[in-house]
Amino acid sequence: MRRKIAMTMTVATLIVGTIAAPAAFAGTTSAQAYTCRYTETNGYWNAGHYSGNTITPSSTVVTTAGIEAQCLLKKAGFPPGAIDGVFGSNSRAATKRFQEFINDETNRDLLAVDGIVGRDTWPFLRCCGIGM
Repeated sequence: MRRKIAMTMTVATLIVGTIAAPAAFAGTTSAQAYTCRYTETNGYWNAGHYSGNTITPSSTVVTTAGIEAQCLLKKAGFPPGAIDGVFGSNSRAATKRFQEFINDETNRDLLAVDGIVGRDTWPFLRCCGIGM
C-alpha cells in the first residue's frame, strides 16, 4: 500500500512539474547580454572575454571568442547587434563591413570579406577601427 501511495505521489509530482515548468521559465529564453570592459595595451584592444587571436567564434553556441569579437566590432564602429556570444548573421554582416573597411583603408585585399573572425581578422579587429 505504501508503495502505491509513493508511486502515485511521484507520478503526480512529475505531471504537475511538467505542466508548471514552462511557466517557471517564461521570459528567460532570450540570450544573455554581456558587458564589454575595454582595455588598451600597446595599441591593442581587449574587451575582457578572450585575449587570443586564433579561435573562430561559433554561430551556434555562446563562446568567449564570440563575445570578444562582438565587443570589438562594436568598439570599432561596426555594431553586431546584441552582445550575446553567438556569432549569427548580424555579427557576420558587421564583420564583413569591418573587413571591407580594412581593405579600403589599406588599398589592399588584406582580409577575405567572408564575415569570419579568424587568424587574419583578429589582429585588425584588436587595433584598427573607426572608434579605436
